[in-house]
Amino acid sequence: MTYWINGSKTDTLSASDRAVQFGDGCFTTLKVERQQIVMLEQHLTRLRTDTMRLRLPPPDWQQLRAHLVNIAEQQSETMVLKVIISRGQGGRGYSSANFTAPTVIVSVSPYPHHYPCWQQAGIELILSPIPLGKNPYLAGIKHLNRLEQVLIKQYIDDQQADEALVVDIEGLLVECCSANIFWRQGEQVYTPLLDNAGVNGLMRQRIIQLLADSPYTLQQVAESPQALALCDEVLVCNTLMPIIPVNAIRLPESSTVWHYQSRHLFNYLLPSCQ
Repeated sequence: MTYWINGSKTDTLSASDRAVQFGDGCFTTLKVERQQIVMLEQHLTRLRTDTMRLRLPPPDWQQLRAHLVNIAEQQSETMVLKVIISRGQGGRGYSSANFTAPTVIVSVSPYPHHYPCWQQAGIELILSPIPLGKNPYLAGIKHLNRLEQVLIKQYIDDQQADEALVVDIEGLLVECCSANIFWRQGEQVYTPLLDNAGVNGLMRQRIIQLLADSPYTLQQVAESPQALALCDEVLVCNTLMPIIPVNAIRLPESSTVWHYQSRHLFNYLLPSCQ
């Protein structure tokens, strides 16, 4: 991986930075393909929205955009860019007063090449026993507090699963560890409400837009995992994948496995999501 911090090529970050001390910041992850950044303007809009919601000092957006485009133009392969915006450096304590200069961290790393294989073959989800906390003030934001996802990914690795189905503390569906989720029953498509937890991913937003003018009807719902037991099709998405069909969902505690064979929705969405 290669890092730039505030425009300079370095991987050294001050120990006093708020990203280190409190996870005080937000991030987005971008796909670079053929030296172009996929959905660049949407990513920048997300960063602007999240920095405003967290009341972070904003970076120079034009400068950041130019920096990202310059990095992308130097890549000869499909790569991943990550942008982190921290509140900046400061002393101890939670107060966020008097911060005017954010820390902007940009990294470039190889693209996860298992995603194309997953897209062809499909994946299996496992129901995570680790729930997400509910906090409507932070819901939807891709903030730096990701300890829940770290624990969920440990569980995925321990179980040798591909991804996890994640619920909140009340047992309602939210998302996967690193992706959003949709399911279909007939012509009706569902995705979890994200009013209290989860990340409102850009590919999720794109799929919602696509379904608004489609043969399908979409509902955002508060449902338990049991809603997936009898549905026809499940898929997961993020901007890197971008969409992956789900073959099965495994519930380890009950030894139950739900299987899916249909890819009607996946095939409908794929050309517009690539």
